[in-house]
Amino acid sequence: MAKTKTSYFCQSCGYESPKWLGKCPSCNQWNTFVEEIIEKSNGSIPDWKATGSTSTQRSNKPVLVSEVVFEEDTRLLTPDKEFNRVLGGGIVPGSLVLIGGEPGIGKSTLMLQLAMNMQGMKVLYISGEESERQIKMRAERLAPNAGKAGGGCFILTETSTQNIFKQIEQLQPDLVVVDSIQTLYSAHIESTPGSVSQVRECTAELLRFAKETATPVFLIGHITKDGMIAGPKILEHMVDTVLQFEGDRHHVYRILRSIKNRFGSSSELGIYEMLGEGLREVSNPSEILLSQRDEPLSGVTISATLEGLRPMLIETQALVSTSPYGTPQRSATGFDTKRMNMLLAVLEKRCGFRLGTQDVFLNITGGIRVEDPAIDLGLAAAIVSSHQDIPVPFKTCFAAELGLSGEIRAVNRVEQRIAEAQKLGFEQIFISKYNMPSAAKGNKSLDLSRYNIDIKPVGRIEEAFNLLFG
Repeated sequence: MAKTKTSYFCQSCGYESPKWLGKCPSCNQWNTFVEEIIEKSNGSIPDWKATGSTSTQRSNKPVLVSEVVFEEDTRLLTPDKEFNRVLGGGIVPGSLVLIGGEPGIGKSTLMLQLAMNMQGMKVLYISGEESERQIKMRAERLAPNAGKAGGGCFILTETSTQNIFKQIEQLQPDLVVVDSIQTLYSAHIESTPGSVSQVRECTAELLRFAKETATPVFLIGHITKDGMIAGPKILEHMVDTVLQFEGDRHHVYRILRSIKNRFGSSSELGIYEMLGEGLREVSNPSEILLSQRDEPLSGVTISATLEGLRPMLIETQALVSTSPYGTPQRSATGFDTKRMNMLLAVLEKRCGFRLGTQDVFLNITGGIRVEDPAIDLGLAAAIVSSHQDIPVPFKTCFAAELGLSGEIRAVNRVEQRIAEAQKLGFEQIFISKYNMPSAAKGNKSLDLSRYNIDIKPVGRIEEAFNLLFG
């Protein structure tokens, strides 16, 4: 008989305790402990090899770093260039990737579309939430000739990890997709599917399978109402890559953002357009983030930002009006409200604009969220433009950070920002004078002769506004 014991798990971080606690000692959250029944079986291996696999257990020995033989892994390229970019250049064999997002945002659509388009590969799509007929209906919508397009995609509706590994051993797939990890359960744990112990054990079994067979595994995960991936926090530490699929369901654009990546940059993003026949990758996001305007409008500026290795031009909008109530409103969409308040304080202190009694609203168009400080100057110019009702000159963009003393600070990789502005037909760009070549400092990396755009180097915010508004 297997010994059964009761343990308590924190639903926030996964901390285990033999007794109930009011406050978690790991994450300091209150009333998060839930009792779960755990079964520890004797003489069995609680992982994917317990299904009867005949592969031998590898014995590792310590070796010197200099003696480790390193060979560059050949990544598996998908037909989706945006997906390849977010992963860091393709799928790494043996990697475990976790994809989270709100319900209905398109996680299953993205992964089924990927599974059906992997030509020459055997892909196993495991679903614990939908039936085979439901998946077939989605496949017909994504590709009417799903019989040909999805020739290498196999569907398995199962939630038991023991049965799943039996089918994997028979099929020998090149890629495995699990939708979703919260629906799986292991017979070695007696708690319900979706609990902390079940999610952790099922992920551990899939992790061992991926590493020992060099088979990439994609896990679809749920998220909480706060936007965090549901389950214990250790789930994000166990996997190799964490991707967040986000966007407003009322808009057609979706963003696939890399949060953690052991094989590439953790600041990359890919942009998709949700259509009736599936997700379409957007190769040039600057064109969709800029509205087509025939004449200059007050309160609208264009800023050059970077997301990972990709430069983008985004439209920043500001509305400044007299507050009809005693307390002025401060609202920002797609931008940090605290940083907006800092910009307003700099404008009032250094430039003399009386904004204390004004309502200020900021908006980053396209439904994306930007944390790059290089858009500070563009946002400040939009606020002043709306406040004075003077449009910013047409075909003008900005790429500079604003300091508390009113100085214009340099930003990194300004050459890529200038090249992106020139490619989209802008005539002038405002940057910090500290980004310019300086013989005294030995900074000669910025070659101005390569650009046909008028570069405006400024050192103070007052200087920038004099050139803009006169």
